[in-house]
Amino acid sequence: MTQRLGDFIERYPRLFVLTGAGVSTASGIPDYRDQHGDWKHQRPMEYRDFVGGHRARQRYWSRSFIGWRRFSGALPNLAHRSIARLEQAGRVARLVTQNVDGLHQRAGSREPIELHGSLAHVACLDCGRTLPRAAMQQALAERNPVLEALSAELAPDGDARLDGFDERALDIPDCAACGGVLKPGVVFFGEGVPAARVEQSYAALDAADAMLVVGSSLMVYSGFRFARRARERGIPLAAINLGRTRADDFLDLKITADCGDVLAKLLN
Repeated sequence: MTQRLGDFIERYPRLFVLTGAGVSTASGIPDYRDQHGDWKHQRPMEYRDFVGGHRARQRYWSRSFIGWRRFSGALPNLAHRSIARLEQAGRVARLVTQNVDGLHQRAGSREPIELHGSLAHVACLDCGRTLPRAAMQQALAERNPVLEALSAELAPDGDARLDGFDERALDIPDCAACGGVLKPGVVFFGEGVPAARVEQSYAALDAADAMLVVGSSLMVYSGFRFARRARERGIPLAAINLGRTRADDFLDLKITADCGDVLAKLLN
């Protein structure tokens, strides 16, 4: 299977690479879906719930406060480092990731397009002011000292499975500039990816020789749209993923294996 992927990359040397949660599981960050593409856990916070209710924001920030401590300490794994090496070798025309963990950058990739944003900063929904996630963590801890003593199992995207804590007591800081609602700098489920980010990614795909999906089931439309565009435009499409993908019916090459192992063997 490594040989087949090597042949694909030799034939199509400038790749548009799209990565998903499966790239970061070896770094200790859980993914959302099983090998059949079904939800492993409860559905994540939706945009309309977060913006529509204080209780939902209390639930989000109490869990995310706990999850961030482990999420932010995750280290790049073989998959991240291998993709960075492919990029340094001139084989990656553009890297687009659906992940919000910043691990591609830490592995050495240059300016990947973060399709769903990043958990490393927070933005005000009213005035647009941004602040580092560390500042939000500090503000939450100062207002809610009890949070420091809590622990919970890490969930996807820096969430945590926090039980036995009354989230209704959480005091959430407002924007220091305008008093508005603060939201993590990520695209929630049910929220649209910024149009400029999508168009930038489309342009990179159109200019590439082929598309390679790594560690993504493509079940979410924000990622699947690129596989569909590749098919419509006759751009060759390959995927490395442990389970099924939404694009299985029109993949030119599918490798069902751990993406880190496959890429590391290819480079070695």
